[in-house]
Amino acid sequence: MNSTEERTEEQDLAYNVFAKACPSRGTLEHVTGRWGGLTLGALHEGSMRFNELRRRIDGVSEKMLSQTLHALERDGLVRREAQPTNPPRVDYELTPLGHQIAERLLSLIHFVEGSMDNVLRARQEYDSRQP
Repeated sequence: MNSTEERTEEQDLAYNVFAKACPSRGTLEHVTGRWGGLTLGALHEGSMRFNELRRRIDGVSEKMLSQTLHALERDGLVRREAQPTNPPRVDYELTPLGHQIAERLLSLIHFVEGSMDNVLRARQEYDSRQP
């Protein structure tokens, strides 16, 4: 089989996130994990430097933010741009695909925030029934 035939087969591959070996699972984890979703949501506001992102995403460690940004960059959702200045300046921004995903995530985030009264009420009712 030549490389053209291999590319065609890969392009025709149907991705199924419910299949254990599907590569979409890793991307879904990067996008929906706590830090990935918050990072995408923060960058939807515009380009940010690393420390700006750390301040915006309250509670994320430097290590976790770095790992998250690397994963999102590898998935093609975040672009890292290093400026040749002294000291070096690195900016992060969403790619077009990252923008599309962030918009969908922000819809979910806003829905969850708007539903918190119901969630808190359900938690209270649940907890009151526990021994």
